[in-house]
Amino acid sequence: MKLDTTLGADLPVLTSARLVLRPLQTSDEGLLELYTSDARVAEGTRSIPHPLPPGATAQFIERATAPTREEDVWVMDGAGHDRAAVLGLISLKPLDRQQSQIGFWVAPAFWNAGYASEAVACIVKANPHNARTLFAEVFQDNTASAHVLTNAGFDYLGDAEAYSVARRANVPTWTYIRRM
Repeated sequence: MKLDTTLGADLPVLTSARLVLRPLQTSDEGLLELYTSDARVAEGTRSIPHPLPPGATAQFIERATAPTREEDVWVMDGAGHDRAAVLGLISLKPLDRQQSQIGFWVAPAFWNAGYASEAVACIVKANPHNARTLFAEVFQDNTASAHVLTNAGFDYLGDAEAYSVARRANVPTWTYIRRM
């Protein structure tokens, strides 16, 4: 596999025991589209629509790799350990006052295998934004992601709600914080 080094070249490549967290590549489009077309993935996020419109994945890759992007996005790549080149995504969105918000999803075929926990721990350890505080939120019907966060040292902060494009509704959330 040839890596497209023109995208996200300013992001660090991070490694854990079974994953390489690397910038997005145009060659990721097929697997990303396959996974994000799944209602279970889309409904677990704020921003992925369902059904997934044509061209949405290519536009996402373009936005996520632009120099003016609003968040840094890494692919959870398991190819080095006989897994798919894309298992899911993890992101960090810079906020003010040395704070960042972490987000992640894993494709259903790889659920309950510890990949989200491993990716979150890797981001926390590397702290690529040099954040003093990390925030995260999960929909309240996604207890698996809540466990990922608490296992990574995040503390429950409170309840809120967020709009989910796929669900076309506001959904109750739990908010978490981790002081670095």
